[in-house]
Amino acid sequence: MTRFAYAALFAAVLATPGLAQDFAEGSNANSWGLFGEEKARFTAQVVDVICELSGDCPADCGGGDRQLALLRDADQALVLPLKNGQPVFSGAAADLLPYCNKAVEVDGLLVGDPDDTPVKFYQVQLIRETGAEEWAKANLFTRAWAEEFPDAAAEKGPWFRKDPRVSALIGERGYLGLGLEVDEAFIEDWFAE
Repeated sequence: MTRFAYAALFAAVLATPGLAQDFAEGSNANSWGLFGEEKARFTAQVVDVICELSGDCPADCGGGDRQLALLRDADQALVLPLKNGQPVFSGAAADLLPYCNKAVEVDGLLVGDPDDTPVKFYQVQLIRETGAEEWAKANLFTRAWAEEFPDAAAEKGPWFRKDPRVSALIGERGYLGLGLEVDEAFIEDWFAE
């Protein structure tokens, strides 16, 4: 299957009528004042996105190397939790991985405007296994990152400026991601004195 076919299938899975449902009842999510945000609390199964779309399903949901999603119980919509509850604008995979293939209840924000984006993404703020009493805050990214890159974590500055993976990509593809030559021309054109 081509990338385009995967993208089309992915958009079709996400663009289900259930996305119009109101999941705000009982939500304790904190508003962030984001464009098109809606509080949303629901039950779901934590799934590996690649597994759902292609059938390539390792038992551990990719062990932290894959994007995870929520297969919502109410309508079987595949909800993408692209953000956790931290203000550092990081993903939610570290928070979801301990719940791989488990039934959970989540509380957070659906974000996006249907006029501008075909689907909303999810900012998970709280998560718990179905039936559990205590909620866990979705804030594991920086802790998991610091454990993986302790030398970088010891330096001052935001994580993304210190992340060796980010630095390697910039060194290979430039700041714009279009190649070092394009970066050089852009910097010369825009920032020359």
